[in-house]
Amino acid sequence: MKKLAVFIFPGIQTLDLFGPIEMLAGFDDRIALTMVAETLAPLPTRHGQRICPDKTIDDGSDYDLLLIPGGDSAIDAGHRPEVIQWLQETGNRAELVMTVCTGSILLAMTGLLDGHRATTNKMDFRDTVGLGPNVEWVEQARWVHDGKFFTSSGVSAGMDMSLAAAAHLFGQEAADWMAEGCEYDWHRDPSWDPFAVSSGLVSPKV
Repeated sequence: MKKLAVFIFPGIQTLDLFGPIEMLAGFDDRIALTMVAETLAPLPTRHGQRICPDKTIDDGSDYDLLLIPGGDSAIDAGHRPEVIQWLQETGNRAELVMTVCTGSILLAMTGLLDGHRATTNKMDFRDTVGLGPNVEWVEQARWVHDGKFFTSSGVSAGMDMSLAAAAHLFGQEAADWMAEGCEYDWHRDPSWDPFAVSSGLVSPKV
């Protein structure tokens, strides 16, 4: 059983969180999910739902997998030293680290992505990647897999990335089974990213 820590914070983007959880924690015989926050107080998502954390960052960093969803407030969390320290410790220990949207920027602020390829939300791309100056940011990618890091573009891309991570962990057949069970049309090509074009990051192909 692999222990998955999901770092949550006030203002978290709803689909960033629940989309990947559906794909990963659906393997409930292989993955044990723990919601980790700075405190145990219920915290609001961007859309107002309140989530009750299971543990706090003070309860340790012994997890096999780490998922960092995004949201506009992810960068605010990155300015709190205790958050950065926990993410560094947990990320160093984990066998796989996954991020969605601006969760990639939060991870980059820890320094763990230095020297690695990664991607993030395309609409905010140019305004945020400067917070990770030593990361090799990929402008056009649905998700990027580099070493133990899986980073994805905005919001819905987290589901595609999570299925790719599941295939890495448990095999392609298991990931296909999960996508089928969710009736989800999985974008399997990590380079499929029309939003990089619409956001002006790359030119359309002629």
